[in-house]
Amino acid sequence: MDVGGTFTDLVALDARTGSLTSIKVPSIPACPEGGVFDALRRYLENQEAKEVRMVGHATTIATNALLGQLSLDLPPTGLVTTKGFRDVLEIGRQRRSEVYNLFFERPRMLVPRRLRLEVLERIEANGAVSTPLDETELRELLSRLKHEGVASIAFGFLNSYANSTHEERAKEVAREMRAAPYLITSSGVSNGYREYERLSTAVVNAVLMPIMHRYLTELATGLKGLGVSAPLYVMQSNGGLSAAKISAEYPATVVESGPAAGVMAAAWIGKIAGEENVISFDMGGTTAKAGAVRGGTPEAVSEYEVAGRVHMGRLIKGSGYPIRFPLIDLAECSSGGGTIAWADEGRALRVGPTSAGADPGPACYGKGGTKPTVTDANLTFGRLNPDGLLGGELKLRPELASKALTELGATTGMSAEETAVGIVRIANSMMGKILRIVSVERGVDPRDYVLVAFGGAGPMHACALAGEVGIGRIVVPPSPGMFSALGLLTADFFHDYSHPYLRAAQEADPSEISESLREMEATGTATLNTEGIKREDMVFERQLEMRYVGQSYELAVSIPKEITSQVINSAILGFHARHREAYGFSAESESVEVVNIRMRAIGKLPKPELKTNQLKELPRETGSRRVFFETGEGWVGTPVYPRVSWSGTIDGPAIVEQYDATTVIYPGWVAETDGFGNLRIRKEK
Repeated sequence: MDVGGTFTDLVALDARTGSLTSIKVPSIPACPEGGVFDALRRYLENQEAKEVRMVGHATTIATNALLGQLSLDLPPTGLVTTKGFRDVLEIGRQRRSEVYNLFFERPRMLVPRRLRLEVLERIEANGAVSTPLDETELRELLSRLKHEGVASIAFGFLNSYANSTHEERAKEVAREMRAAPYLITSSGVSNGYREYERLSTAVVNAVLMPIMHRYLTELATGLKGLGVSAPLYVMQSNGGLSAAKISAEYPATVVESGPAAGVMAAAWIGKIAGEENVISFDMGGTTAKAGAVRGGTPEAVSEYEVAGRVHMGRLIKGSGYPIRFPLIDLAECSSGGGTIAWADEGRALRVGPTSAGADPGPACYGKGGTKPTVTDANLTFGRLNPDGLLGGELKLRPELASKALTELGATTGMSAEETAVGIVRIANSMMGKILRIVSVERGVDPRDYVLVAFGGAGPMHACALAGEVGIGRIVVPPSPGMFSALGLLTADFFHDYSHPYLRAAQEADPSEISESLREMEATGTATLNTEGIKREDMVFERQLEMRYVGQSYELAVSIPKEITSQVINSAILGFHARHREAYGFSAESESVEVVNIRMRAIGKLPKPELKTNQLKELPRETGSRRVFFETGEGWVGTPVYPRVSWSGTIDGPAIVEQYDATTVIYPGWVAETDGFGNLRIRKEK
């Protein structure tokens, strides 16, 4: 189940037959679990609750809370840090997200200064204790925080990545004193150097702990109330699942939960379709997102700014709260189906960033929305069925869309049709930009990739975007509007661990690296055991994060289980190659250093096996309507087909309709289906 800004999606896989059941209901922003229960009740009308074996969940509640969504007030949080370092959170990297704005304001502090307290203690960078922890002062500070009524406390001491004993002792004392219901140490949530990023990660985690714990508890209770006793798993930002109780303890790992599920699903469907190099394109009701899958593995980053602002698909540095966790690498823009079009002070047409959301939604929904959106433009162009979406459950009002476009056009000096053309072209330009960010700007030629288009609106714009960036092949999965939810059924358990190891690579000690790997493997094994994973289904991926001396950021190089001097030398060569691939050059004469030892513990889960379909004759047209194509063809009489599996090809222009999405095949493109129900669209030579 995937909770989006506009719709909540439920996808159920019958493991015996391979068939899929899809249900889409409006989201309830003020009560996100309400949409989950609405979808589940509908599913259980025809199914036995006791037959449900697992529940996977993706949610945006963590990000929404940090963005300031109503009904998600941030709980009071305390921070205890080393004396002299209480203002690290405000100083940060002294990075301004708006360099030339004289009235620039930093993001609000998650912990006000009066709740950031300092204790006497000091650990050196080599892990040596130079000043013992003053427990008398610590107890006084904890008493103050308890009196303030904080819901959670983060402990972030200098150099705790090298020696966490002071942090662990402080947490133990706080637990004895019952200073707060939720406690977290920075070394326990992000064990790496760079005190600002580590402290920020700990604080974000501490702020979200009460919110996520309450949400997941209510969700689990509601599931049991409906008779579903199956275990609840949550999608993490790294593309893996974790048990709900672990996600409640480490909520900073789920800030990009839903988008990560979509990329994992794109990687899975790519393998089924025989494509290991994939660009995923997810256009929902609120935003559009793109990610890259290279060689079957989604591209990832090790740091992210949650709740930051996005400009032209890029996250604006310094506008959010840094967290250090592996995350699926995504580019995003505010160009969803519900994104509102408007006119600026110069009467120029703009699209986004505000969305009509689920309530009131686009003007054509007839729920009170009066501002035109991308969906209203597509309806005016004849791309959407005027009889309604979701099999007719969601009625559309073309006259309301036309009225909204006409009113906006009166401001910009354009007709309703010209306004709709402008909206679609601006939206496509924004979405084409994020496709280039995850491909061209990452050193990837998009012509070597296939575009997997999904989301309720993704297949409508896929041909235009693919043509813009030079992609000649598109895959539209069987249930594109529910595809991110399906990704929850294709994922494995992921748990990421790291140990800092600041050492020149040539001086690295294989025995020390091996010992760190053994410790992380033991921790990962214990965690996976609690999630019910058998030992034979556990896989451990090992990496060294390396850099040239003087660099600020690292690149990861894979290593085997047995570490020797030859392995380290091979890792150095691998780093040079990885650097050349990422940045276009390498410096073999420069010294290389190891920064972190990383491990990912993977718990393998059975993957869904899609039911193969017997290809039938081309379906009969269910109708025809005039459709506008902004690529130069204008209004064209276009046949409409149902989404089924067929043999043969359909030449564009054509429209393929189904319960959860509409696919628009542009002129010059050809569509066919494969045995798994994927719609394969290719550019004619």
